[in-house]
Amino acid sequence: MSDAIFQPLAFRNLTVKNRVFRSNIAGRLDNYDGTGTQARLNWELKFAKGGVGAIISSYVPVLIIGRIMPNYATIHSDRTTPFWRKVGEAVHQHDCKYILQLSHGGRQRDIPGIEYPIGLSSTDTRDPLHGFECTRMTPQDIKDTVAAFAEGARRARDAGLDGVEVHGANGYLITQFLSSAINDRTDEYGGSLENRARFVVDIVKAIRARVGRDFHLQMKISAVEHANDLLFLKLRLEKAGNTIDESIQVCQWLVAAGVDAIHVSTGSSFPHPKNPAGADLPIDVLGQTYEQLASSGHDTFRNLLLFRGKVTGAAFRKAWLDAGVPADKIEGALLPDARAIKQAVTVPVVCTGGFQTASVIRAAIDRGDTDAVSMARPLVANNDLVQQFAAGRDRAEKPCTYCNKCLVHVVEHPIGCYEESRFASREAMLAQIMSVFDPPAFV
Repeated sequence: MSDAIFQPLAFRNLTVKNRVFRSNIAGRLDNYDGTGTQARLNWELKFAKGGVGAIISSYVPVLIIGRIMPNYATIHSDRTTPFWRKVGEAVHQHDCKYILQLSHGGRQRDIPGIEYPIGLSSTDTRDPLHGFECTRMTPQDIKDTVAAFAEGARRARDAGLDGVEVHGANGYLITQFLSSAINDRTDEYGGSLENRARFVVDIVKAIRARVGRDFHLQMKISAVEHANDLLFLKLRLEKAGNTIDESIQVCQWLVAAGVDAIHVSTGSSFPHPKNPAGADLPIDVLGQTYEQLASSGHDTFRNLLLFRGKVTGAAFRKAWLDAGVPADKIEGALLPDARAIKQAVTVPVVCTGGFQTASVIRAAIDRGDTDAVSMARPLVANNDLVQQFAAGRDRAEKPCTYCNKCLVHVVEHPIGCYEESRFASREAMLAQIMSVFDPPAFV
């Protein structure tokens, strides 16, 4: 096909049938101990059947201490490998590639779990929004974590998956090392950009040493951190964090170390006003589901009261939206960052950021802004969006509204689209959400 969206994309060790990747998104679908479930497999199959070229798994911790909350499948031990093999085999039946995202939350954890109430980080300073507590990593902690990423990649290869993505974006552990706004170390892993990047470069080199050069390895990075976007963070004199020029240099080092692709994102935390950029912030839902986080951090109970207050909740919502992206600018907002990185590296670039219009995606690829796009929320709203593009539709009849209700609900409820206006009835909405449990684990 001449359509740029449906041209295969060739990486060094992997070819994907089209230019649309399902970005990392899922919910609490698995067992508390990190073992996977049928619901996780059902979730991934929604998008493989819907026509995406590749699926990037949701956040997969390489260590239990690195998970953001319980009930996410992990890859922290060999006993997890058979589950991921089963997921890969199921996805492959639909001519879809499966890339496992190797992750570690560091201090950024929604619900710590009972094993490790305090996280590890580049710093011992609590995160500024929730007050999640952390311990500064020792040299041995760093060495052990680098080895855990390498072992995670080895397990993904043993499972027959198509590659791995190192999650170095959105405020998680690698961001905590890379960021000039977070990393306050004075050793060889802090200070200069080269020192701050040492941790992730070490990870990439360790993965290559463990799995060789012929297994796909990509890196997700926040091109610009915007670490002090919220007004109260500016008042605290928080730094802005890394710039696009710094991220370009980091990407060049990563490519030299063995990375096959760069996945461009933004923001020094998750969530962040610019990621996922929203047309609204459902503060009423946030005030309900945030109960699950109320004891997780030093400031989380304070935040719960703030969200539930009529005046304070409205003020936070306004501050969040003011620091975000205008609703009509969400789709493709990160393309300038992707283009800047693409012009500076020798590997393909994937860009995320609200894509759901074929003509927008096609134009971005044709202009050379990016080689491919990744989607999360628009595909949650329309699992078959790529098939709709192939049939000639420019946009879904009922597109994603960027309301972010799917992500606000996900801490407490099953992952799915919660924008009732997109459905014929509330019952139809609930049926779509609950479909992730069909087929069931036991018959």
